[in-house]
Amino acid sequence: VMEFQAEVKESLGPLLFVKIRKEHFPLDDAWFCNWISVQGPGAEGDEFRFPCYRWVEGSGILSLPEGTGRTLVEDPQGLFKKHREEELEERRKLYRWGNWKDGLILNVAAANLGDLPPDERFLEDKRFDFETSQFKGMASLVMKDSLNFLACWNDLDDFKRIVWCDHSELAVKVRDSWKEDAFFGYQFLNGANPMLLRRSSRLPARLVFPSGMEEVQAQLEQELQLDGIKANVILCSQQYLAAPLVMLKLQPDGKLLPMVIQLQLPSTGSPPPPLFLPTDPPMAWLLAKCWVRSSDFQLHELLSHLLRGHLMAEVIAMATMRCLPSIHPIFKLIIPHLRYTLEINVRARNGLVSENGIFDQVVSTGGGGHVELLKRARTSLTYRSFCPPDDLTDRGLLGVKSSYYAQDALRLWEIIYRYVEGIVSLHYKTDKAVKEDLELQTWCREITEIGLLGAQDQGFPMSLESWGQLCHFVTMCIFTCTGQHSSVHLGQLDWYDWVPNAPCTMRLPPPTTKDVTLEMVMATLPNFHQASLQMSMTWLTAFLSPSQVALGQHEEEYFSGPEPKAVLKKFREELAALDKEIEVRNAKLDMPYEYLRPSRVENSVAI
Repeated sequence: VMEFQAEVKESLGPLLFVKIRKEHFPLDDAWFCNWISVQGPGAEGDEFRFPCYRWVEGSGILSLPEGTGRTLVEDPQGLFKKHREEELEERRKLYRWGNWKDGLILNVAAANLGDLPPDERFLEDKRFDFETSQFKGMASLVMKDSLNFLACWNDLDDFKRIVWCDHSELAVKVRDSWKEDAFFGYQFLNGANPMLLRRSSRLPARLVFPSGMEEVQAQLEQELQLDGIKANVILCSQQYLAAPLVMLKLQPDGKLLPMVIQLQLPSTGSPPPPLFLPTDPPMAWLLAKCWVRSSDFQLHELLSHLLRGHLMAEVIAMATMRCLPSIHPIFKLIIPHLRYTLEINVRARNGLVSENGIFDQVVSTGGGGHVELLKRARTSLTYRSFCPPDDLTDRGLLGVKSSYYAQDALRLWEIIYRYVEGIVSLHYKTDKAVKEDLELQTWCREITEIGLLGAQDQGFPMSLESWGQLCHFVTMCIFTCTGQHSSVHLGQLDWYDWVPNAPCTMRLPPPTTKDVTLEMVMATLPNFHQASLQMSMTWLTAFLSPSQVALGQHEEEYFSGPEPKAVLKKFREELAALDKEIEVRNAKLDMPYEYLRPSRVENSVAI
């Protein structure tokens, strides 16, 4: 912190801008400025705060507006008009839309980290945490590979050799209980991927049940997107995929029990594929469940996590930087929830899902299948599916007492909505004020029409016509970047630590009979190298960073004035109350659900 005194011969009145320039030093040409505060003369002098949170580079002049949020309508004299226009013009040069793969939603035009705007790069603490975790993951992989290279791999207990030594209590429970039907069903409610479960009131057409099972009515259809996806070839060895359908019944005690599994779609002219039942020989039923879990792994990592979490957040970030100037109240509200998203996504595209990346090396949808799956899933990105009140209604999960994801998602959505309401009410008093905000309308249209490639057909708005519609849309953006991402991110180390519970690939095709042996199960599940690499990938994508910022706890202050600070204070109080309620509830549960606990939800998609 540096302080300066300046002599001014006459009153300047309310300060609108400060202009700063850093002296140019060739070897030290960047200065990260958090904020500038100007204190007027005397004990009663007014203080004006100018947020920056940017790198100041070169010898150019940077103009910072005072921190009060202002819409275009709130600037009738046009005092900030020129600044807004120049800032957005410069931002659109820096933040250009790119297209990683044809048919996918858009992303930042950055082939590597050096192409990113400097303000989007990790700061020192974040970079150190991330690169340290990378080193730890790869060192562990090398050690495990060397220790197991000549070892026999014949029994399910052999997977214990590659389990991380610092696993969680839940991960231990997964290892000990993964074969149980109730445990298998629980994961669809509260596991790493709670986004697939859907209530059904009729039998799916593809199922033909044996005589005596006509009474079954609680059905679920999920994971059919995998049908027809080409499976990967790893080290000249063909891998395999299934498009399973699993039906589960919700018991009165809240347990969700699998009733029947079909691993492949029926094909014309061929015998119907077998239906696997809990009464089948244990190894046949276990292998069928492993196939379901492997398919769930693919859909979780690619659709729920990458597409609906990371890539959707990137669209929001890009549109925000291109369309909302830093003085706009919605920019100030949403920008803390976009921190580090662009860099983490560039790293993912260059390492996880790139050509010869980790997906190509070890995951059965790698080798191009993952890209095809992402393309197919674009039409499923409906506006309602990003809003928990609508999504949970559509999936029939409201009121399911054993769905802690559903309960916590609704509570967190409501708290975020009230926070958004509080800020919006300070700047928009009528629906007319919303309609007349041209910057806001451009931002909304950029997300729907440009970034999401015309998602108005999926229910996304092209314009914001009312105060309530604005609050709902902004809440969707913040929840997507915080709670929704955390709900599919935090569980990876718990549920994927034991590889048989979530196999990244399958080395034999789905069984066509029920004559399944332990040798067949072991030959189907990942080998030791694939399992080790899966563990390393899970660690890299899910480790808990010491530099994590919990939801609402960001130190950056983009707003000045007491009113927005009071709204943020209330938001934090409500988050703390929810955190305590979840803690009390979890103390009574055999398996605590922690993934939407506010103290664990990250403030942005930063890992």
